[in-house]
Amino acid sequence: MNIFMRRLVPEMGQDQTKHQIEKGLRLYQSNQTEKALHVWTKVLEKTSDPGGKFRVLGCLITAHSEMGKYKDMLKYALDQIDTAREMEDPDYLTEGYLNLARSNEKLCDFQKTVSYCKTCLNMQGTTVSLQLNGQVCLSMGNAFLGLSVFQKALESYEKALRYAHNNDDKMLECRVCCSLGNIYVQLKDYEKALFFPCKAAELVNDYGKGWSLKYRAMSQYHMSVAYRKLERLPDAMECCEESMKIALQHGDRPLQALCLLNFADIHRCRHDVDKAFPRYESSMAIMTEIGNRLGQSQVYLGVAKCWLLQKEYDKALDSLQRAQELADGMGNKLCTLKVHCLSEGIYRNQGKQEEVREQVVKFLQCVEELELYCGMCGESIGDRDQKLQALPCSHVFHLKCLQTNGTKGCPKCFKSSMKPGFV
Repeated sequence: MNIFMRRLVPEMGQDQTKHQIEKGLRLYQSNQTEKALHVWTKVLEKTSDPGGKFRVLGCLITAHSEMGKYKDMLKYALDQIDTAREMEDPDYLTEGYLNLARSNEKLCDFQKTVSYCKTCLNMQGTTVSLQLNGQVCLSMGNAFLGLSVFQKALESYEKALRYAHNNDDKMLECRVCCSLGNIYVQLKDYEKALFFPCKAAELVNDYGKGWSLKYRAMSQYHMSVAYRKLERLPDAMECCEESMKIALQHGDRPLQALCLLNFADIHRCRHDVDKAFPRYESSMAIMTEIGNRLGQSQVYLGVAKCWLLQKEYDKALDSLQRAQELADGMGNKLCTLKVHCLSEGIYRNQGKQEEVREQVVKFLQCVEELELYCGMCGESIGDRDQKLQALPCSHVFHLKCLQTNGTKGCPKCFKSSMKPGFV
């Protein structure tokens, strides 16, 4: 029996399962989340159809992801993998591993995410699996970004975009654009950081009539971050308010936490620490509840900068130490780099020369490890807001260096391919 028929037969005998799943979806789409979860949980208890069980687990995974209940999301993803193995269907197995990758991505277990994504890409499924490859590449890119491996993150995002274009998948393209905005925020090319979420917002306007409002909220949030970095604070506030409004309507706890963090950063940029501190506190409460360690480390960095504004150096150092502990646990080297940079400034202010030297050495080690320097001029990428350009190999250079010197290939790739005996 071919795969298509194998799927049809249980559905014909399991109309009630299908009906209940769809009933849950209608409730979920009308923001009656608890009722939807109740319906799906009942289906899970009663159905004997593996295909129906797999689909209802998929609904529960999506719902728990959007609620920020990532440990429950992981539990359902593991159940889904067991169900897929029972059916011996490579397409179902690929989807199960993708959900397992996403669950670990949300819990900031980035190495596991990369591993599960590679498993997905190695699965020999049918066209259904191929259609999932774009989402797999997006999740892999997000994991590499969490590990501060910028070249591999860019490479993964470019692949995800190609899949999105080949499959005419506008939703995926929208999500990838938001992630590209995020990577360029971290690389400090703020014009590109704004360009990509603006592109995502265009996609929502042009194609998103039937989409979930979360796509609009997501693009507005990323635009807000870029506007803040460009010091366009009224625009940043407007976009963040729009995103927060949708997040509150839909009970999207993860996005609420990110918006609160961004509100706090906006107030900090205005030197209004009295408004910033309570928003950092609210953001931290949600980040801790849902298990977003990357978000927690960003809150601690923001809080440290607030203490610096008030010249409370010991309190700033305490926050930085907490940020570093989280960064070390996740393997996020960019956060560690920021900790060393800020710590150096504090010790310099205190006249502690030995500590200053130690932080400078560690900072330069991070820059070297992250390859955060232009392969042409040798200057650090991200020292100041400069336009960047990624070559097809995903190595990043200053745009002005490429325009001035030109290149027939990538200097970094050329350097790494030279054999030691010929250097």
